[in-house]
Amino acid sequence: MSTSDASDQQPTTYSAAVVNLEGVALPDNSDEATPDIEEKISPDELQQKSFADFGVPEDFTKALDEEGITYPFPIQALTLPVALNKRDIIGQAKTGTGKTLGFGLPLLAHIVRPDDPEYKRKVNFPDLPQALVVLPTRELSKQVASDLRAAAAKTSIRVTEIYGGAAFDPQIKELKAGTDVVVGTPGRLIDLMKRKILKLTSVHTIVLDEADEMLDLGFLPDVEILLSRVPADRHTMLFSATMPGEVVALARRYMTQPTHIRAQDPDDSGATVATVKQVIYRCHAMNKIEVLSRILQARGRGLTIIFTRTKRTAASVARDLSGRGFATAELHGDLGQGAREQAMRAFRKGKVDVLVATDVAARGIDVDDVTHVINYQCPEDEKTYLHRIGRTGRAGASGTAVTFVDWDDVPRWSLISNALGLGVPDP
Repeated sequence: MSTSDASDQQPTTYSAAVVNLEGVALPDNSDEATPDIEEKISPDELQQKSFADFGVPEDFTKALDEEGITYPFPIQALTLPVALNKRDIIGQAKTGTGKTLGFGLPLLAHIVRPDDPEYKRKVNFPDLPQALVVLPTRELSKQVASDLRAAAAKTSIRVTEIYGGAAFDPQIKELKAGTDVVVGTPGRLIDLMKRKILKLTSVHTIVLDEADEMLDLGFLPDVEILLSRVPADRHTMLFSATMPGEVVALARRYMTQPTHIRAQDPDDSGATVATVKQVIYRCHAMNKIEVLSRILQARGRGLTIIFTRTKRTAASVARDLSGRGFATAELHGDLGQGAREQAMRAFRKGKVDVLVATDVAARGIDVDDVTHVINYQCPEDEKTYLHRIGRTGRAGASGTAVTFVDWDDVPRWSLISNALGLGVPDP
């Protein structure tokens, strides 16, 4: 067994840089833009400022107070002043850093509310959406929509979820009844747009969330279609953990002098590693379930996500753990939408504390209090590894990531360890 614990690294700094992408030449695989202006915010400074200090309207700050959300996270503190002034934004931040409220509060602040006496005069097409949030997965759609509704709880703003894998009729009914904000996945959005049920002529704010994930899933062509149907004088915000060339090209084409906001060190892996204790076991396939069971009995373990590469393995591990008495749910592509939503509800509420998931099914999971991530099967590469272990150690909390490395996995693991500088190439 080997342990890599980077908790002694220097504190993360937070930076925002104004970048005109028209004038910046980036290689196709670049993850960074060269900053022209750089500002720094320390976490201690944030504790001295409330959301109201950043210009967030009172209706939203009161709703957040009731949810126990008082002080902004760094990505929110950097994003709010820029977004509230309707400047285009490229936000570089991983899932779990609080970016939903970073774009969500400005988006909501700019909505003309249905109970405004001047609503019909101010809005060209009443009851059509004024804002659109596009993201890669159903699970993320539900989470973001839930966060927006919570922030808008003291207003008349209506939020509608539009995603595939669910019945059309309820979504169509909700759109026809009128909405202000639509949150959804590209495929279903385009489908309803082609049916002339979803109309984007009144959209003045559009958010592209998890842009690199949409690239990985092949959604960028659909995203471009949606962008081409939204009025040109819109406010555009794009968020992505990394900045692949295709995402940079999308920003060049559809954004106007965006402000590039980075919520952590340029080396995203360092920020992830700093909050997560990593344990690597050399473990034969036949012994994995036994070792896993012992880990799950550890004192202080809370919500735990176990990652597998295949649907079959996810189902098998979930079945074995349930047979051993662990409260377990599974999340993979062979399950219907209803079963997946039921599993996520049970996990969020703590009715089950172990979730066995494949990489694809787990995209968009946003649960803050996960204490352990276990890589039952070694991830394919360092990016997948970081995405997995990034489910724990969120919002300043610490977490533990355990990786099982079978003998056949050693070459792959060595590449991951070397790429991230973990110093454990041969556990």
